[in-house]
Amino acid sequence: MVIKILGTGCPKCKKLEGNAREALKQIGASAEVEKVSDLNDILRYGVMITPGLVIDEVVKVSGTVPSVDQIRRFIKDSS
Repeated sequence: MVIKILGTGCPKCKKLEGNAREALKQIGASAEVEKVSDLNDILRYGVMITPGLVIDEVVKVSGTVPSVDQIRRFIKDSS
C-alpha cells in the first residue's frame, strides 16, 4: 500500500501526515508514506485544494484533514 500526502508543507499537510502515520500504527498496517509537494504532481490527481490524501492512487480526500479514525477506515476499505 502507498499513501501519498499531497501538499506544500503547510501545517494542515503535516497534520494529515501525522494522522496517516498514527492510523497505520493503530491498525498495525505497513505502508509507504510519501509526500508530494510539486504543484504539477498534485494537480495531476485533480486536487485543487490541499492537503490531499491518496491511497493506492485513489484520492480519498482533499481540502481538509481527516481524523485518524477516518483514515483508518480509508485504509481498511483499500485493503
